[in-house]
Amino acid sequence: MNRIDPAAFRQFEHEGWQKVASRYNDSFAPVTTQSIGPLLDAAHVGTGTRILDVACGPGYVTAGAASRGASALGIDFSSEMVREARRRYPELEFMEGDAEALTLPDGAFDAVVFNFGMLHFGRPERAISEAHRVLRPGGRVALTVWAAPEKTLGFGIVLGAIQKYGDMNVPIPPGPPFFRFSATEESDEFLREAGFVNAVVREVPQTWKLSSADELFEVMYYASVRNAALLHAQKPEVLESIRTEIRRQVERYANELPMPAMLYSGQR
Repeated sequence: MNRIDPAAFRQFEHEGWQKVASRYNDSFAPVTTQSIGPLLDAAHVGTGTRILDVACGPGYVTAGAASRGASALGIDFSSEMVREARRRYPELEFMEGDAEALTLPDGAFDAVVFNFGMLHFGRPERAISEAHRVLRPGGRVALTVWAAPEKTLGFGIVLGAIQKYGDMNVPIPPGPPFFRFSATEESDEFLREAGFVNAVVREVPQTWKLSSADELFEVMYYASVRNAALLHAQKPEVLESIRTEIRRQVERYANELPMPAMLYSGQR
């Protein structure tokens, strides 16, 4: 296993999301926004809740919390994502910041949420510890991650096509395993070691309705970070074979792919 350099991985992720921030709404958002309601429910977000939305991206969860009457703050390490969020929701508060070193006071929030953000941190243990620090006693954390690739077919199809025709060993900064938190036991321990109690887990069913059989490849190639790097690193002569295989697999599912999320929550 390649040794993880958290700083190099963070820079890789940061540069990637800076480039594709404006594409998120028309790529992953139709899937990832399906978890917002269950995520906010798990964090007990309602009128008057002080909530921090970490790795807020274009601000969908922040806006969802505000619509429930919560006092919401969105934070993201990408200035371009923060720009997108402010453009979409100018009435809400967003700031640029580091999930692993929050510049926010202890006990300032009733709830902290991560909607698919934990996958993009070089040091996820620091991020969850920071969430614990900024929560008041009794406050709640909730996070979503992708289920295993055999369930989240959008990822399973792409990774399977690369393994079949291409090369998975490409020169990109290694990060924590993308599906690390798909396993319930791993995430239970992750929350417990950060000091959270009363952990709850559930699977959230989601479906990715693609406009064409080619959309999955286009999204992964032009609007993702880790998977885009994998695809861009393939030899030109095999990339078309990968694309054809992805198209064929998507057609098998009539352009509708299961993309379930794992939702974890706990109490400080």
